[in-house]
Amino acid sequence: MTDASGRGLGRPPLVLLVPAALAAALLVLPLVSLVLDTPWGTFLDRLRSQEVREALRLTAVASGATVVACLVLGTPLAWLLARVDFRGRALLRAAVTVPLVLPPVVAGVALVTALGRGGLLGPLLREGGVSLPYTTPAVVIAHTFVSMPFYVLSVEGAMRSAGERYDVVAATLGATRWTTFRRVTLPLAMPGVLAGAVLAWARSLGEFGATITFAGNYPGTTQTMPSLIYTTLQGDPEVARTLSMILLVASVAILAALRNRWLTTP
Repeated sequence: MTDASGRGLGRPPLVLLVPAALAAALLVLPLVSLVLDTPWGTFLDRLRSQEVREALRLTAVASGATVVACLVLGTPLAWLLARVDFRGRALLRAAVTVPLVLPPVVAGVALVTALGRGGLLGPLLREGGVSLPYTTPAVVIAHTFVSMPFYVLSVEGAMRSAGERYDVVAATLGATRWTTFRRVTLPLAMPGVLAGAVLAWARSLGEFGATITFAGNYPGTTQTMPSLIYTTLQGDPEVARTLSMILLVASVAILAALRNRWLTTP
């Protein structure tokens, strides 16, 4: 007889315990080292410096705008993938997931080729008096590009889990598809919407490669926290560790917020 904790199955074998301990050490040791090496005595002074406050402000603005963009654009896309059967849906879903595995620098190059001054839409944007590269909007676009898949997949999964039977019942009662979306589909998928928004915000918070390739690294305009960490690491490692600690605290807060949804086990 065994209970839920596995008692009665015998001692865990060393051939599993040793690699498990090494894996845990690989994940935990760098974080512990970062906490121990952070210059806590000057932490608040570093936090109040002009360049850190500017990078924090831009990171907060970009991550907030990214979440709004995901909500406005990603929710209809997730609904389309979950509820509408059309030719090419599988291909579109595959395209949505590509940024998840795309190297960040490649994502930045792709944005340049599409929205850069000499890119696919560059002449059209110039005619409208718009130049995106190396601007704050470029930061938001880069963040949205890499964060959108996390949001869309989360919301699509929530809509599929809820099923279409409630939509069918609403349709039989005379509701239009727009009314069904607002009154039935979206409220049922709200946990997935919230979780996807948090994931998109977290991904945006740590975005670096696509941003520095498409938007550059200009203080006060396009320099976010990861970009500032990369810059300061070359000349002042103490400041880089302080900034890294700020992002680490934010990441832990995100995990705490998602704990009830994904991190608990039955």
